[in-house]
Amino acid sequence: MTDERQGSVGVVDSVLVALADNTRRELLQLLAAQGEATATTLAESLPISRQAVAKHLAVLDAAGLVSGSRVGREVRYAVKPATLDATARWMTMLAADWDRRLAKIKHIAEAAERHDTP
Repeated sequence: MTDERQGSVGVVDSVLVALADNTRRELLQLLAAQGEATATTLAESLPISRQAVAKHLAVLDAAGLVSGSRVGREVRYAVKPATLDATARWMTMLAADWDRRLAKIKHIAEAAERHDTP
């Protein structure tokens, strides 16, 4: 496997791990809807503390799904769509590969059926 492909697989792995948690998915949706928000603002919409939100945001940030920028004393977070796009491309590639495999199996089965029919 090439270094580039290993890198992209590592990115996809970290994204999938980050998105495995319902709270992190909800945070991502909130940020996508709001455009930009602080951990305090996000915590107001969730049944968890600001500290818990900050920890979840750190996981999303490490996965490349959000970025935080300091504005005065606040850190404002926003979605980074490029990482989601790369993950979606990987998933599309994986689905296309399965589609090709299934089409090949169907073709083989249909050919065998035609061959067995008198």
